[in-house]
Amino acid sequence: MKADGTQHRESLAACVTERFEYVLPVRPFYWAKGSLHFPGSWWSSTMGDHVGFESWLERDHLMFMDFDPAITGIASQPFWLHWQDEDGRDRRHPPDFFARRADGSGLVVDVRPDDRIPAEDAEVFRMTAMACGQAGWEFRRAGTIDPVVRANIRWLSRYRHQRCRREPAAAELLEAFTPGMPLLPGAAQVGDPVAVLPVAYHLLWRRELACDVSVLLGSASMAWRVPAGVAQ
Repeated sequence: MKADGTQHRESLAACVTERFEYVLPVRPFYWAKGSLHFPGSWWSSTMGDHVGFESWLERDHLMFMDFDPAITGIASQPFWLHWQDEDGRDRRHPPDFFARRADGSGLVVDVRPDDRIPAEDAEVFRMTAMACGQAGWEFRRAGTIDPVVRANIRWLSRYRHQRCRREPAAAELLEAFTPGMPLLPGAAQVGDPVAVLPVAYHLLWRRELACDVSVLLGSASMAWRVPAGVAQ
């Protein structure tokens, strides 16, 4: 759905140049009492706007895309994919997300845990992957996330807004962490950790600083400055 609310149905070949990272969702996000789904909106620092999701797992993968410096645009449920199955029945599917990378390539993401993919849904994902291959996009069926990595990224996401970047603390932190050092001592070199650590977390979210997110983040976690032009 385009930004003006209009919908168009075209062949896949005619749509590959469409800027799907800026379109509106093709269907609304519903919530009903007793439902196992938890739809909502994630404020994306990549987009400077809200992006919808339909489950906590979708939200987590949306958060990860927002954290990825190689991704420059994200949209939820960006289009309907239409096809006919082997019995000639009309089928359609809205992928969960479309993401645009800095190199211009496209990424289509469907979120589903590994243990919740019945045969019918597996066929939907197979057809979506096939269509993405024809369009020159990568297709990813995203499942469960490592809980430690998820906890770390979720913590850093609290500091994703640009208002958390304060100068001159940000520049001084980048200088302090150039050789690499534990998080709390590095922040203490710049000033009161209570005031400085939120800036450090923002720089970690922005990938200007880096750390090992596979280990639970803490005051003793090693952090280091990311060289300009190097994606972490």
